[in-house]
Amino acid sequence: MPVESLTDNEAAGYGRYAGCPSQADLERVFFLDDADMDLVNQRRGDHMKMGFALQLVTVRWLGTFLDDPLDVPASVLEFMAGQSAETGRTSCGSSPRSTRAPCGPTT
Repeated sequence: MPVESLTDNEAAGYGRYAGCPSQADLERVFFLDDADMDLVNQRRGDHMKMGFALQLVTVRWLGTFLDDPLDVPASVLEFMAGQSAETGRTSCGSSPRSTRAPCGPTT
């Protein structure tokens, strides 16, 4: 996306989570349906499945991939892990970053 038309604040925030998505947004945008789960389950290992699922919902939410694919809010990671645990469709692990902020990426 050309950034010339954006303000400095908009350009700085482009392609990044600007805080935690609401619970309604998590349930609407970050829900993995059966077709999504078919794609996720083509990956090997729980860590690859979680990584792919996070990339999928991130590009859905932001419209782009993150420079650092691990810079997701803890609420997104917890929602994704909880969703897979509830359905039993895949068992995604927890975050590789133990210092993740409760809301927003650690920077």
